[in-house]
Amino acid sequence: MKLIKVAAGVLNQTPLDWDANQRHIAGAIAAARAEDVTLLCLPELCICGYGCEDAFHSPGLQEQSIAVLQELAPLTTGMIVSVGLPLLVGGGLFNTACLLVDGKIAGFVGKQNLAGEGLHYEPRWFKRWPNDVASTVEIGGVDYPIGDLLFEVGGVCIGFEVCEDAWVASRPGADLALQGVDILLNPSASHFAFGKHEVRRRFVLEGSRAFSVSYIYSNLVGNEAGRAIYDGDAMIASGGNMLARGSRFSFADFALTTAVIDVDHTRMNRARTGSFEPRISQGSSRRVEVDFNFRPSEPQLHAIFPAAWEQSSTLKEEEFARAEALALFDYLRKSFSRGFIVSLSGGADSAAVTVLCALAVELGVSELGLSAFCEKLGHISGLASAGSDQRELVRRLLTTVYQATQNSSETTRSAAQVTAQAVGAEHYEFDVEEIVQAYQTRVADVLQRPLTWETDDIALQNIQARVRAPGVWMLANVKGALLLATSNRSEAAVGYATMDGDTCGGLSPIAGIDKNFLRQWLRWMQVQGPLGVGPLAALKAVNDQQPTAELRPQAAEQTDEGDLMPYHILDVIERLGIRDKLTPVEIFRSLRPRFPDVSPRQLGAWVERFARLWCRNQWKRERYAPSFHLDDENLDPKTWCRFPILSGGYEREIAELRQYLKEQHPEG
Repeated sequence: MKLIKVAAGVLNQTPLDWDANQRHIAGAIAAARAEDVTLLCLPELCICGYGCEDAFHSPGLQEQSIAVLQELAPLTTGMIVSVGLPLLVGGGLFNTACLLVDGKIAGFVGKQNLAGEGLHYEPRWFKRWPNDVASTVEIGGVDYPIGDLLFEVGGVCIGFEVCEDAWVASRPGADLALQGVDILLNPSASHFAFGKHEVRRRFVLEGSRAFSVSYIYSNLVGNEAGRAIYDGDAMIASGGNMLARGSRFSFADFALTTAVIDVDHTRMNRARTGSFEPRISQGSSRRVEVDFNFRPSEPQLHAIFPAAWEQSSTLKEEEFARAEALALFDYLRKSFSRGFIVSLSGGADSAAVTVLCALAVELGVSELGLSAFCEKLGHISGLASAGSDQRELVRRLLTTVYQATQNSSETTRSAAQVTAQAVGAEHYEFDVEEIVQAYQTRVADVLQRPLTWETDDIALQNIQARVRAPGVWMLANVKGALLLATSNRSEAAVGYATMDGDTCGGLSPIAGIDKNFLRQWLRWMQVQGPLGVGPLAALKAVNDQQPTAELRPQAAEQTDEGDLMPYHILDVIERLGIRDKLTPVEIFRSLRPRFPDVSPRQLGAWVERFARLWCRNQWKRERYAPSFHLDDENLDPKTWCRFPILSGGYEREIAELRQYLKEQHPEG
């Protein structure tokens, strides 16, 4: 048996934060050494940060990355460690993984498949490294190998699949297996999306089985650059068996997942495979030989016990709670904000944002402990004086404000108060009716006519939402806190939001999630809640209501679904039209068997309404505050779903829908 103790390290990095990034990498290396780890795989581009955007094209970024690499190399004496950085070679910039062996640079592997869809714009900055090509790069007067390399370190062959390389059909691992690779390292920066962990688990397991190797997968963790959330997935598999999995959504700066692998075992598995035909060559320029003496490791029993919450039947609800909580915490500390401000209306959206802020505190303290949690928020003075009182800590970090007009109800006022009290927030009430009336009077005087609901409905609704913005912005400025917008994705799709009203804020944490799921999540929070946290029964006051903006007089009995359509139908239309790119007629035909109890005339009207509102409101989506990416149905035009601000508005497509309804459903 040739036993080697290996580790997948996850890191919470920040673009261009050289000192912190280096500190986290050094900490992971030191922790691995303390656990007698010989081989450590760290995430993609971990030196500079994955989300550097166009700063990747700065010569200074290249210089700093190389400087940090040279400072880290001596820390790896007696170890093998992979770190990621961008490297300029032959006039092109490449996303590379560097293998450090026994305190020295052994060489660099260039990423062969660049992620260029959705959140990812790698082809904007990097060139793909061509298959079966090796070269050299000069650093500090020394030439180092770079390319599609295989490292033979102390007789053990180590290769790379860098993130996207493992997601494509023609994986580099297949070619490396023919050359006798023993261990595949996958340093990744793979953003979180619902259900994505299962995809990663499958390709790690299948890669280890099909290639007869040990496979080490490491990922970033936390809110690295503002929008993308990383879950810190870490996995080690060997010969088709999962040996170790790390916990996801950690609040720590770094974490290790370790296992002992048997190189001889995977070699013999490959030798027994009848279809395996080794590619034997001499003197390949792609094979880099490095002297290294492996320390003997003891056999280790491996038992995979995923976190209990990951086995829950409500996994999506758990993932949403933990991803949002971690992202909010990281955004708070990395933006150096001194707390959160939420305009708490008593409705579902603002209640969800409020609860998520409280969860950021509860889950963070649960993992780190109160002292370490406060230390990570060291820029906020006085937190440590909260002592062991977690509710007091929430109160210092979270402020909510209920802002009433004459159209506000006692129901929402009470729901806001009860929710704030339940989570421990500092809660205020503003009466903004006088400000609303002042604006109405001023505009009426200018127009020389009264403003009425019959002639000025939208304007009268919007002014109520807009006058709520200056007060909470001022409160946020005074406190040095982060104002959170409360609009959701369903509202963004149809523009059912007041610009500079409920969209105001520096961050829009739920703009990536649909209203239907958000209501489902709030009910889950009321009766169950995250494992280890429990339910929040006070949310009954929110969940018992029909969603309403409360911008028309109460006698109008305004509801969101009355203004739009039922949210569960709106969300299906959105997915069909925006995610799946179907035409209005195709959307209608897909809806009919799903909603047989709704008349064709009504379904057609809702499809038409959605199409018109979608086209009309792209300018609003362009102006939303940054939001978190949660799934592949994101509407953020800056990172995911681009659409023209000015367009033909689907006029011909809507005409086709009307004609189809007339011909196929004349009865209505």
